[in-house]
Amino acid sequence: MAGHSKWANIKHKKSKTDAQRGKIFTKIGREIAVAVKEGGGSDPNTNSRLKDVIAKARANNMPNDNIMRSIKKAAGEGDSVNYENVTYEGYAPNGVAVIVEVLTDNRNRTASEMRYLFDRNGGSLGASGCVSWMFDRKGLIVIDNKDGLDGDELMMAAIEAGAEDVSDESGVFEIYTDPAEFSNVREAMEKAGYTFASAEIEMIPQNTVQLNMEQAEVVMKLINMMEDNDDVQNVYHNAEFPEEFEV
Repeated sequence: MAGHSKWANIKHKKSKTDAQRGKIFTKIGREIAVAVKEGGGSDPNTNSRLKDVIAKARANNMPNDNIMRSIKKAAGEGDSVNYENVTYEGYAPNGVAVIVEVLTDNRNRTASEMRYLFDRNGGSLGASGCVSWMFDRKGLIVIDNKDGLDGDELMMAAIEAGAEDVSDESGVFEIYTDPAEFSNVREAMEKAGYTFASAEIEMIPQNTVQLNMEQAEVVMKLINMMEDNDDVQNVYHNAEFPEEFEV
């Protein structure tokens, strides 16, 4: 499983997220709204789904004021927007499998936009289930190893909390969990004093497609355009980019 996450394969991801922080906050705000409405209210102590989204928000350096504002807005009455979870699957060029998770208030509009993005970039939108069988849904907690953390101690804490696997790769520790155990492991690691670079449930590819520099440029163009779409929350893929590839 080690090496299959986007953290191991897309080195630019974190800096890119920093550059687009405002857009990321808006997207997390949508996730908070859905978590409040579908997960059981505005109290993270009784709404585990909301608690997980808050952890994701903090890992993305979203200010507490923004988080609380999003929660209050979602919990309020009135003309708040209702978002629908939709997943699209297809292929990017060079046989790269792509899964796109969206939160949309207009399914027809978003479906049209996703088809356009696939077609414009040499890919193809497929039917539901056409590539998801190539991925495993796992909780993934990423911790930067910049402070010289004790790897054995971290691994022991994660395994005792219920993690399935821990890897030390590319300067980060990646902790994998069963989705059902994700919240418990995340809370245990948080209480142990660890700070997360990322903490969420993701689609992890079982195998990756190695790309050369030219192929990487084409595939990354599609991924970037999808991530720039306001409705898109997550883009998962099984591309493995060259070590020297930069955006």
